[in-house]
Amino acid sequence: MSTSDIDLGYLRRYGYEKYRCIKCEGVIWSTRPRETCPDRPCSKYEFLYKDYKNLRPLSLREVRSRFIDFLVRRGHEVVDPYPVLAKWRDDLYLTIASIIVFQPHVTDGLVDPPYNPLVIVQPSIRLTDIDNVGLTFGRHMTSFEMGGMHAFNKPGKFVYWVEGVLDNTIDFFTKEIGLSMDDIVFKESWWEGGGNAGPAPEVLVDGLEVATLVFMKYKDAGGRWVDNPVLVVDCGYGIERITWLTQRTPTGFHAVYGSLVGKFKDLLGVEEPPSDVLKKIVYETSDKEISSVSELLDLATKLGFGEYAKDLERSVYTYSILDHTRTLALMLADGIVPSNTGEGYLARLVARRLARNVLLAGVELSKVRDVVLELINAQINYWTGDYVFGKLAGRRDYILEVAQAEIGKFVDTLVESESLVRKIVSRKKQLGLEDLISIYDSYGIPPEIVVEKARSLGTNVQLPPDFYSVVAARHSAPPRLAKQVEKQEEFEWASNLWETVPEFHIDPYKKSTEARVLGVKGRLVVLDRTVIYPRSGGQDYDTGIVRFGEEVYRVLEAYKFGNVIVHVLDREPSLRPGDTVVVEVDWGRRYRLMRHHTATHIVLAAARKVLGEHVWQAGAEKTVEKARLDITHYKPLSKEDVEAIEKEANRIVDLRIDLNFNTLSRFDAEKKYGIRLYQGGSVYSSNVRVVEIPGFDAQACYGTHVKNTAEVGGIKIINVDRIQEGVVRLEFVSATRIPEVMRDFMDEEQKALSILGGDNIVAAAERIVNELKEKTSLLSRYRGLLKEILLERSVVSASCGFEYYFVLIPIEDEALRKEVVEEAALKRRAMVVVLMGDLLEIAVDPTKARERGLDLTKVVKELGQYGKGGGKPDHVIVKLFKPTDPGLINHVIEKAVCSSK
Repeated sequence: MSTSDIDLGYLRRYGYEKYRCIKCEGVIWSTRPRETCPDRPCSKYEFLYKDYKNLRPLSLREVRSRFIDFLVRRGHEVVDPYPVLAKWRDDLYLTIASIIVFQPHVTDGLVDPPYNPLVIVQPSIRLTDIDNVGLTFGRHMTSFEMGGMHAFNKPGKFVYWVEGVLDNTIDFFTKEIGLSMDDIVFKESWWEGGGNAGPAPEVLVDGLEVATLVFMKYKDAGGRWVDNPVLVVDCGYGIERITWLTQRTPTGFHAVYGSLVGKFKDLLGVEEPPSDVLKKIVYETSDKEISSVSELLDLATKLGFGEYAKDLERSVYTYSILDHTRTLALMLADGIVPSNTGEGYLARLVARRLARNVLLAGVELSKVRDVVLELINAQINYWTGDYVFGKLAGRRDYILEVAQAEIGKFVDTLVESESLVRKIVSRKKQLGLEDLISIYDSYGIPPEIVVEKARSLGTNVQLPPDFYSVVAARHSAPPRLAKQVEKQEEFEWASNLWETVPEFHIDPYKKSTEARVLGVKGRLVVLDRTVIYPRSGGQDYDTGIVRFGEEVYRVLEAYKFGNVIVHVLDREPSLRPGDTVVVEVDWGRRYRLMRHHTATHIVLAAARKVLGEHVWQAGAEKTVEKARLDITHYKPLSKEDVEAIEKEANRIVDLRIDLNFNTLSRFDAEKKYGIRLYQGGSVYSSNVRVVEIPGFDAQACYGTHVKNTAEVGGIKIINVDRIQEGVVRLEFVSATRIPEVMRDFMDEEQKALSILGGDNIVAAAERIVNELKEKTSLLSRYRGLLKEILLERSVVSASCGFEYYFVLIPIEDEALRKEVVEEAALKRRAMVVVLMGDLLEIAVDPTKARERGLDLTKVVKELGQYGKGGGKPDHVIVKLFKPTDPGLINHVIEKAVCSSK
């Protein structure tokens, strides 16, 4: 594949000709001869100082509205922005471009787009260039608006292709923005992403790329590009960059954020270089590849701007802070919960880098959290009422609460970082990228702090300038889950059969049906219709029977393979394709599954009502015994939270709400219910089956449900667990399972009473606890007496005159061992040797160790033939290979101590 897969010769109608850049050798189209392309690094930001005849300054909102209005006049319908949390995708966490909204279902031709052609201005987040934000003064931003111009050409439904794209692009930039065609250059390029690819001419204006025109001709087929079934027009216009171009402010941040730049400078206590100086610095450095702030400052100094170096440094951090506060607020507004996995990891990365940059901008560590909250609040205020970012105001409380908790954790981590880094570095002589990532992931310590502290301890560290970009790229998409190969291979034969009619959807209360056999392989049977639900969407399969005349077969399991349902029977049947059978479902099992599945939707709605709109389903399972629901939440649930969720869930049950079951086209469903449809995951289908509890919940769902919430009977939460940071698991039962579970609890209570004694479990427990406290107190006193006796009898004088304690503890008592060590080493400031079984511990007061020149690690080396251990010069622990004569051990220790002394 190559960039020449499309012919841009149509541009000659506008006076364009093809040239080749003598620097990068790229192919460009221009209305006048050019030796170089107006793209960095072949060109500087010439737009900053160019006097354009018809170009006037436009705000971000004006550029956005002109883009939309222009394309509407050209026959495009408007699609409202989607969230930045791409829940409709299973291969990405974040919306990185406008086309992501339509991949892969529309681009593959499975689903018709909502309109064709269409225009969308989509808030997007890309973190793979996060290290460049601020350094490039506006060319890179982690959150930005992509103006999407899209058309989808199918056989018999051609909309427009090369000519229409070029006409629209030239007309927009000349008639709406005010450029002349001499200002606009097209550079041939290539783009790929999200499973698609194609030629992608870049639209360049005097050093700034303002749009990319992707002709999406190909799709990924197992690592190779093949023709896409739809010719997709995927044109992305940079709304922020176009705004910067029209205003020609020193940086893109001044154009996008306007008065907010001054607000942030005041809150951070930052002074920028004078505007004319800053603009000159931006211009002179715009064609350079700069990977760090120090590199930028060195270059600015060489260019004669050294006196502004400090202001420039803090200004760069201010620009990145402007960007990161909006990005973090946007991520949180769409419901992302910071954590160590998934999209939560990416939100945490932005939050940590934001706090780190606030520190680098000169804010004291103790004030970082409060300053960040002020900055985010100012960001929310600035965008209130905006078409794209106005939603931040509606989620203000959640954004600020989560940001406060997240930045607070980061500040606490930095306070503890000294000892953590010292401990880690003590074990390594050199730290590389993987070490820095591991430390960042495990402890949250930024690599810059690790580098600073490690180098002070004599450890060599190499910090790549794109550290955060590397980390973000590794976490940009979910890991590819291993497919259930055994099931796939087992059921592959069924893929060529006609689909099975799911009568459990037509009528979930239907207990039996007559069906025709479509295929048989061993114990596996496919029917043309069935009342047996297959395992799907977290709901367990139904069981039942298949009757064929006098023969009866048990259905042990059922699985869905595409649109075919495979029944697993208890034995090989005497069935042939074309035979007529009767299928019956085990109603008792089915009804409990239906109730538990509906209860899961109810509990999710209740959790969202009680905890907030950020709650998303992170996993679910519905079995006969119970249901579980994993939800995203930024802190553990309190007893009051759980009780409130349970109370709200049962209120929904008591409201006796009829459920709605509708199959809608994908975009009709999304328009009506929003992206929350995809609580259970992405749906690769042209139509979506929506299960709705009106006023409370609507989800794309394949499962079986009761008709009315009252049939759930009641909901009891039986267990709550925080299974990972940012995810809470709720386990619950419904209806007739509640008394069964309560009976189990009562049986357990009786067993406990029989062990504890008494008639009341609370009274019995209180009695046992009081007795335990008394015995613990008594044991502590005995332990104190034994400690004193052991120490009195254990003073040893080495041949070199050095005295220490050599204590033999005859019983396994960890608490006693610790008390002996603390008493001798820390309180009496002596050296102590404790031998307890095969564990040898040696400690001495750190000050005394330095005074005496003691290094206990030498003792570990001397004991190498008897055991293995390690530690610090003032404290070591050795695990003996086998019980060893105490006298021999003492002899080795005495030898080592005397040689140290």
